[in-house]
Amino acid sequence: MGGNSSPRRIRADAERSTARILEAAEAVLAVDATASLERIADAAGLARATVHRRFASRTALLDALAERIGQRYLAGLAEARVRTAPPLVALHRLTEIVFDLKLCHRFGAHLAAALPPAVLDGLDLLFARLRDAGAITAVDPVWCRRVYLALLHEVHDLPADSPALASETADETGARVALMVRTVVGALGGGHDTTARLLDG
Repeated sequence: MGGNSSPRRIRADAERSTARILEAAEAVLAVDATASLERIADAAGLARATVHRRFASRTALLDALAERIGQRYLAGLAEARVRTAPPLVALHRLTEIVFDLKLCHRFGAHLAAALPPAVLDGLDLLFARLRDAGAITAVDPVWCRRVYLALLHEVHDLPADSPALASETADETGARVALMVRTVVGALGGGHDTTARLLDG
């Protein structure tokens, strides 16, 4: 038993170090996208050699960050219940989750261009369900997903005082979500009353 505890402890230490490096990398790269591994090591409070042992290059670190954000998008799809919830409700909930991801993980969210196939498939399924429910008329889920991802970026980058965010919703994030859902549904052929049916099961 004692012989197994040391490797287990070493593995746990390595996992903690990797998590610290990735968290520091997100924070540092959100401010300076060109920051070196050395700067990230300093921010993580780890020796530079430790960072280089975990990530042989800056590209390897960026790949790990992209994988991490992909896993968060997958978790978001599961939380939004894109397979089982009423599709408009799922779209609204997913959009809330993604805006939260973009807010909390500013640099990682920019790596979303490399979303894993499982995330793309989940989005395509959601848009196919929206079409089948009559919420949108666009027939190609891949096109719908591309429109959605492009609009996410644009709505996220709107300044807080943008007239487009003027809403009865006091919460800025809520206003962004409402604008996003209304715009994407309209762009994909949804009727004017579609968003009003969001909470109708």
